[in-house]
Amino acid sequence: MLRGINRQDIFEDKEDYVRMLTCLQQMLEQYDEAGNHQPPLCTFYAYSLMSNHIRLLLKTNQKDIGSTIKPIAVTYAMYYNNKYSRSGHVFQDRFKSEPVNDMAYFMTLLRYIHQNPLKAGIVNNVVDYEWSSWLE
Repeated sequence: MLRGINRQDIFEDKEDYVRMLTCLQQMLEQYDEAGNHQPPLCTFYAYSLMSNHIRLLLKTNQKDIGSTIKPIAVTYAMYYNNKYSRSGHVFQDRFKSEPVNDMAYFMTLLRYIHQNPLKAGIVNNVVDYEWSSWLE
């Protein structure tokens, strides 16, 4: 999970949500200096982009999860700060993560991430939330 600094919104409009989805997509489409396609940095199983935080369920192909999350956070923060003429941190602290060691916990997290907008009262049905991986 990545949370906005001081729990502030990190998505102000549709363009911001789309930009974050682009940042996530870039983790899947990697190229070397010669333009050759490289293996993705991770596999996304679920995501939910909420107004002030992001929840991800992923498997990293890097030596540590920070090598996957840092480029997402840095790329988005640079975009956000430039767009809104601001400087400084966009995200609060380090991202929060925990290992998933069994299928039961994986399924629990998958449901939790997709139900986050429903539990927040944003939608009445998970299928209605535009900024999650539910329909994928």
